[in-house]
Amino acid sequence: MARNAGKIVVVGGGPAGMMTGYLMARAGVETLVLEKHRDFLRDFRGDTVHPSTLELFRELGLVDGLLARPHDEVSTLTGRVAGKSIHIADFSRLPVQSKFIALMPQWDFLDFLADQARRLPSFSLRMEAEATGATFDPAGRVDGVTLADGEHIPARLVIAADGRRSVLRDAAALPREDLGAPMDVFWFRVPKQPGDNRTTGVFEAGRIIALIDRGDYWQAAYVFAKGQADAVRSRGLAAFRDEIGQLVPELVPGLDALQDWDQVKLLTVSLDRLTRWHCPGLLAIGDAAHAMSPVGGVGINLAVQDAVAAANILAETLASGGDPDPLLAKVQQRRMFPTRVIQRIQKMAHDNIIGALLKPEARLERPPLALRMLDRYPALQAIPARVLGLGVRREHIRSPNAGLS
Repeated sequence: MARNAGKIVVVGGGPAGMMTGYLMARAGVETLVLEKHRDFLRDFRGDTVHPSTLELFRELGLVDGLLARPHDEVSTLTGRVAGKSIHIADFSRLPVQSKFIALMPQWDFLDFLADQARRLPSFSLRMEAEATGATFDPAGRVDGVTLADGEHIPARLVIAADGRRSVLRDAAALPREDLGAPMDVFWFRVPKQPGDNRTTGVFEAGRIIALIDRGDYWQAAYVFAKGQADAVRSRGLAAFRDEIGQLVPELVPGLDALQDWDQVKLLTVSLDRLTRWHCPGLLAIGDAAHAMSPVGGVGINLAVQDAVAAANILAETLASGGDPDPLLAKVQQRRMFPTRVIQRIQKMAHDNIIGALLKPEARLERPPLALRMLDRYPALQAIPARVLGLGVRREHIRSPNAGLS
């Protein structure tokens, strides 16, 4: 296939893939998004939509529609550290209109994007279409993908947005650097009692738990030392419930709902990045290019920023029938700096806070000085709010609008 003809294929219907699909089709580029599942409904996907993402939807004229979906708004972040409540970040101080994090189930976020994209004649979405590999032309350029059923889908450009276990980045032999992570996470639900309405984290020596308010239940994340999932399970579900209850007594009334380990989902935490995000005919973005830690809940937002940068750099050339290959490196150049900065912050949190707390000999008699300073001087809370809420090298919508919606 000539590289000036045909559609682009986006593999993966997560935040990076759906945002890329929408923006490319909005620019008039024939775009096909492939999603291996039958729907977007998956438990325990990330659901923190930060101000940087909300402002992008504002630029697109879509923020009101997005926020009409079920969500909660969090303008401050707090934590309980060594038994003391600490105020960490205040998003009301940000210089944008969306001065909060929207806690929105990811399936609602993705359904909204899919609904908007389907209005564009250049967009198509195939569910239950699992890409299992890439195909190459005689010159070694990626020219399409293969599906689990053996179908070959040709493409003028493939966007690998297929997550941290990307089969396409492996097929293209893109080199990866593993930064290491000291923990894994068990995700589970706990029914919520009337009046409980705070998203927070609890940090004690040897034990960490995060709680996300989902309306009538908590989405809870129990953090433990990497590779210790079987050891935690071996102590039994009753011991697990008891430990959670000791750490967060408010959860005790709902913990009896945990009756089977099948209700507790393991998230194997990764922190890595590709050192090269592209090869001729293929570009990796989102988790396929950089797996982020849950620290800060930044994954969705970095993925969306990648998609915006890719569309800003590639869409006009693709829409005019040009060759995208010379531009692929520019996407990596644009997005590598914020990836490195955020991952460095996450790595510091891993090494100096989480990893240290999860050691058997850990002691935590009072909150660290930095957290005490944040709590004592509210103006300082604008700093973590800025980093978490707006990120680094924030993107804006600059890709063309072909007026097709």
